[in-house]
Amino acid sequence: MASRAGRSAVGERAAALRAAQAALAAEHAAVYGYGVVGGRIGDDRLAEAREGYAAHRARRDDLARTVRDLGGSPEAAAPAYALPFAVPDAAAAVRLAAELENRVAAVYADLVRASTGSLRRQAAGALREAAVRAVRWRGGGVAFPGLTERAAPATPSASPSGGADGV
Repeated sequence: MASRAGRSAVGERAAALRAAQAALAAEHAAVYGYGVVGGRIGDDRLAEAREGYAAHRARRDDLARTVRDLGGSPEAAAPAYALPFAVPDAAAAVRLAAELENRVAAVYADLVRASTGSLRRQAAGALREAAVRAVRWRGGGVAFPGLTERAAPATPSASPSGGADGV
């Protein structure tokens, strides 16, 4: 009986580590994406883009510590990330910011499901923050933040390489 409980705890820890690594990867991508948003967004929303960028950097750093605490080695950021569509102007930058937040919310929903205790509370808080930022960027909310991506059909990206600027 004790060995079964031990194996269950090891499995739960491994699941939490996988979900934390996925959240870390999403945060790396969000930090990169907010760099693009900041370069294309209008002055009227630049402060909002900076706040999002700073929030994702802080979450990324927290997740790197969490991964180490779970016994893993934090995945490094990629040198560049493919964007889901071209971002030639401020309107596209707003859409990108909302998409980044949706994607981050999805991985935090997975981390909430895979974790317990304080990590679960932190993941739920990050999910909530991403959902709030997505609503601000999008101008409206969704019924179940973090879960809509799984129900919505995939849309083809406008540019497989992320746009004319190569990002």
